[in-house]
Amino acid sequence: QVQLVESGGGLVQAGGSLRLSCAASGRTFSYYFMGWFRQAPGKEREFVAAISWSGGTKNYADSIKGRFTISRDNAKNTMYLQMNSLKPEDTAVYFCAAGRVSTIARANDYDYWGQGTQVTVSS
Repeated sequence: QVQLVESGGGLVQAGGSLRLSCAASGRTFSYYFMGWFRQAPGKEREFVAAISWSGGTKNYADSIKGRFTISRDNAKNTMYLQMNSLKPEDTAVYFCAAGRVSTIARANDYDYWGQGTQVTVSS
């Protein structure tokens, strides 16, 4: 089992920045692919970004490419999402996830999920 806890969400004005963290505990964190997903009210959960266990492979959704950066520190069992140039349409609950995935943008491929952290971007 892997337990995931997100933090760092909040209210920010458009153009601002936030850094989300995802702290993992339980089974060996470093063997898992890690990802960020988000879900806005009335919408389906969507892929944001993912990172391989080594950090050597990173993938981003087109909607956030160039503004968000995913990273991980296996020594600290923590993954991060640096979000810059935030837009109102980035408002959502952000979830971190872990798993031995085959399709990184597919939520069902991830085995473990955090409880989510709210990000609200005002215009």
